[in-house]
Amino acid sequence: MTATQTKPTENLNIVIVGHVDHGKSTLLGRLYADTDSLPDGKLEKVRAICRQQGKEFEYAFLFDAFLEEQEQGITIDTARTFFNWNQRQYIIIDAPGHKEFLKNMISGAARAEAALLLIDALEGVKEQSKKHGYLLSLLGVKQVAVIVNKMDLVGYRQDVFDAIEKEYREFLGQLKVVPERVIPVSAKLGDNIATRSERMAWYQGATVLEALGLFKKETARTEQPFRFPVQDVYKFDARRIVAGRISAGKLKVGDKLIFSPSNKTANVKSVEAFNVEPLPVEALAGQSVGITLDEQIFIERGEIASHQDSIPLVSTAFRVNLFWLGRRPLEFDRKYLLRLATREVDCEVAIIHRIVDTADLSQLHGGTLVGRNQVAELTLRTKSPIAFDCYSSFESTGRFVLVDEYDIAGGGIITELVHDEQEFLRDEARRRDFAWVKGEVSAEARAQHYGHRAAVVLLTGVVHTGKSFLARKLESLLVAEGRHAYLLEGENLRRGLDADLPETDTTGVPEMVRRYGEVARLLIDTGLIVVSTTNAFGSAHRQATQAIRTLVHPAPVIAVHMSKADEEPPPSTDLHFAGPKDFDAAARQIIEELKKKGVLAQAVGGQPTFQYSI
Repeated sequence: MTATQTKPTENLNIVIVGHVDHGKSTLLGRLYADTDSLPDGKLEKVRAICRQQGKEFEYAFLFDAFLEEQEQGITIDTARTFFNWNQRQYIIIDAPGHKEFLKNMISGAARAEAALLLIDALEGVKEQSKKHGYLLSLLGVKQVAVIVNKMDLVGYRQDVFDAIEKEYREFLGQLKVVPERVIPVSAKLGDNIATRSERMAWYQGATVLEALGLFKKETARTEQPFRFPVQDVYKFDARRIVAGRISAGKLKVGDKLIFSPSNKTANVKSVEAFNVEPLPVEALAGQSVGITLDEQIFIERGEIASHQDSIPLVSTAFRVNLFWLGRRPLEFDRKYLLRLATREVDCEVAIIHRIVDTADLSQLHGGTLVGRNQVAELTLRTKSPIAFDCYSSFESTGRFVLVDEYDIAGGGIITELVHDEQEFLRDEARRRDFAWVKGEVSAEARAQHYGHRAAVVLLTGVVHTGKSFLARKLESLLVAEGRHAYLLEGENLRRGLDADLPETDTTGVPEMVRRYGEVARLLIDTGLIVVSTTNAFGSAHRQATQAIRTLVHPAPVIAVHMSKADEEPPPSTDLHFAGPKDFDAAARQIIEELKKKGVLAQAVGGQPTFQYSI
């Protein structure tokens, strides 16, 4: 078959899973032999060694010899071997155990695009076979071919094969994994490996090599929808350069970009590169570049730029598969820092769906702690909305790590968006911002003129905690300092609405809160610091903070919770006052928080300077 050994034009990452006794090494040895991928003389040498030792030749010996040969090269990872066939190089991803394999896959050290899953025809579908199917579903591998091996041991009987295929397809269906084909083989004797077997004339499907050829290569990153996680925003002269590394797709001068989750839009004015003349007009996946925009919009590190026809997902909740490496167990009610691409955000575990022991892939339902070297299916909830993709669609924006205090304690992949209560408001805000008619004065120009960015200070808590008094005190202090602040009294807004205002809309979001957010968005566009309370929201005051954050994003909302006594404040709180007696001191503490958040500028050399770039 040497005629097929032309220089490969692409490669495909394949993982082969199966019990140690189900013939994985034999299958691989046969594939290397039948594709002439072994070093010259290796097959004859192994056969001769077997004769000298008086033992039967096994194709598994070829795989062991080939692996040993490849390990002598400094560029070959011991967890990978490869062979070439029909202008494609197949990279076989392997690992000594489930734990190492899962860790490598989830951390991104390995990336399987397709899988061969072996089942012993004599044993049938056993627990181990189901565990390996579950392993593939954990990793989001969608292209799967099932290899029913050792058909020679069951007399090549079609009824045995049909029963295994039916049972295993039904099981994989529960995991949302659909095998592209199920192939009866004898790896030892070569049946249906490279050539179709005459001993199984009842099977008319693809051989193993043909099945490998039918696996589709993932779309090249440059041809995928555009993804550009923002690394930072730099200011050179009068230019603001948005810097980052393009993880997928391409962009060119003139492209309209949408930044998620803020929904801000602008067109690419130039593509910047260090010490390059002339400047490029296009950039591709894998390149680290800077771009300037045709208008000065406020965007932050961690946002993801995309084209309008393929924006990433946005939510505060998503389902993940997580590999935990932390010294302490992963647990409920503990805050972790989630890092995804260039974004960092606080998060916590909302649901532990199941825990998997990597040693034997046994599953535990209803657990409350995830121990070291365990895999868990979780729902995570973040403090604020985050842009992401499912791992099956985009590797770099679908993979994350969790930090416990200062240590990276786990890595995971996002498998599914979880709809949260803010989804309707985000969609509404996105449509509104797309159609927003902008004036000639930018948000940056207003900030430089006023000496502060636009923001909302929202005082939350039950009645009779002094929220209104503190709000008025804060407005007075801000105006006395020359800030443009305005007290948005919810009762004034309520009186201006129709008497038959519905309590909630069809999404369950209080209509009063939704309309308040839209009014606040208008005031923010004028550059004001809006000071308000949740007094007018009634029982909806607990929902108000996140809803308003969604509607006015990316303008910051500083949530100040007030209570009559010490209590645990809501998770979205920035400051907490328990029965303050000195309202002047409390107001000044809020002003310090505004400086910390980069809302208020401080004079440096006669010019307003913000802690965070605007």
